[in-house]
Amino acid sequence: MAMQLPSNKSRGRRAPMAEINVTPLVDVMLVLLIIFMVTAPLLTAGVPVNLPESRAKALDQEQKPVQLAIDDKGQIFVDDEPVDDAGLAAMLEQVAARKGADGKPPQIFLRADQGLGYGKVMRVMGELNRAGLNRVSLLTNAASK
Repeated sequence: MAMQLPSNKSRGRRAPMAEINVTPLVDVMLVLLIIFMVTAPLLTAGVPVNLPESRAKALDQEQKPVQLAIDDKGQIFVDDEPVDDAGLAAMLEQVAARKGADGKPPQIFLRADQGLGYGKVMRVMGELNRAGLNRVSLLTNAASK
C-alpha cells in the first residue's frame, strides 16, 4: 500500500474557495422587501382626498407647512384633525399665531376634493385670508402625460 504524503509546496496553504453563498443575502433582501411593502401604504396622507391634476412644479419649503384638507363630504381637517365650520376661524387664528424663524405665519397646503363645490373651497380660503394666512398653496396630483 502506498501512502501519499503532502509535499512541501502545499503545506499550510489552502486552495481559494470559488463559491459564494447567496442564500443569506436573498433572505435579508426578502425580509427588507416585506418590511417596505407593509410600511409604504402607512406613509400616505391621513385624509383621503381625490385631488385634481395640474402640471405645476413642486415648491421648495423651509418650515413644515400646515396641512388643510377638505374631503368629498365637505369635512375640514387641519393637520389630520377634524374641525367643524364654527371652530375653523379659532383654529386658523391659533395657526396664524405660530410664527416661523422668518417671522411669517406658516405656509398652508390646501387639499380639496375635486368633487366639492367651488363655494366651500372659497369659504375656507376666505377664513384663511381673514386669519392672516396668505401663503396658501393649492395641492393637485401630477398630470399624466
